[in-house]
Amino acid sequence: MGRSSKDKRDIYYRLAKEEGWRARSAFKLLQLDEEYQLFQGVQKAVDLCAAPGSWSQVLSRKLRPNDETSEVKIVAVDLQAMAPLPGVIQIQGDITKVSTAHEIIRHFEGQPADLVVCDGAPDVTGLHDIDEYIQAQLLLAALNITTHVLRKGGTFVAKIFRGKDVTLLYSQLKIFFQDVTCAKPRSSRNSSIEAFVVCQGFNPPDGYIPNMSNPLLDHCYDVDFNQLEGPNRVIVPFLACGDLSAYDSDRTYSLQLDTSKEYCYIPPNQPPIQPPYEEACFLKKNNLLAKEPPPSPLNQSTTASAKEKENNAICDGGEVQKLSISS
Repeated sequence: MGRSSKDKRDIYYRLAKEEGWRARSAFKLLQLDEEYQLFQGVQKAVDLCAAPGSWSQVLSRKLRPNDETSEVKIVAVDLQAMAPLPGVIQIQGDITKVSTAHEIIRHFEGQPADLVVCDGAPDVTGLHDIDEYIQAQLLLAALNITTHVLRKGGTFVAKIFRGKDVTLLYSQLKIFFQDVTCAKPRSSRNSSIEAFVVCQGFNPPDGYIPNMSNPLLDHCYDVDFNQLEGPNRVIVPFLACGDLSAYDSDRTYSLQLDTSKEYCYIPPNQPPIQPPYEEACFLKKNNLLAKEPPPSPLNQSTTASAKEKENNAICDGGEVQKLSISS
């Protein structure tokens, strides 16, 4: 397949390159903002699991249109290195460490954030139960650090994999936020189980002390959501963002979207910096990947003789069995 094949199969991938976004996921946050007005009145924003930086780009363009004069502060956090973005402070750190939360607050000069977003996801295995569990743990880690850095009344947006235990996650989020909705942007493929939880009105329980050491899914602050069974269980509000006028993320489009313009291939806006697979690509390119040694003639003859003895033993056993039955 040529370079343009993915441009045909994924319209948002193509549009992201044309509009200068680092990844197609930028459209997901833009469409969520259209529905929920996430950026209204935001002066301090945090992007967790930010690499390669498409959501940080959206925050920068929407919250800091005049970069020189804007007082809005944006902090991006990720374990991986990320190419610099205008108006974005980068922290290469672990969201499960309390030191990372302190560093975020330090960049905000001791003030909490108005908005925390997280588009982090694990490397999927294809085993849905495992993927859903790991994603749930990542979401809870993001929620944990959010309780350290978000102001009362603030907003939290994070990716979630919709599975059989989504109600448990919803009940946990409902403890900390007044309004919790599960939304699926138009740019998210229908074939994907991903969605996004939009949590508005941060209001932690009285007496709650943020602590990275304690798991959130204990029952200390449970308000009887998890004890409900059958039809009485909480039904998670779900909203599909966008309408039929938007592009369909699962449809293949012609390369010539605009008849007045000729299609031209555009490379990705920002290649990954030190991705985990960099070493494997280098080894494959230079034909250095480990290979099984070819079998030697001696080994082949030894294996053949062993198989022959095994077959003879099976045949002898069969004859003995037949004799015993006939007798």
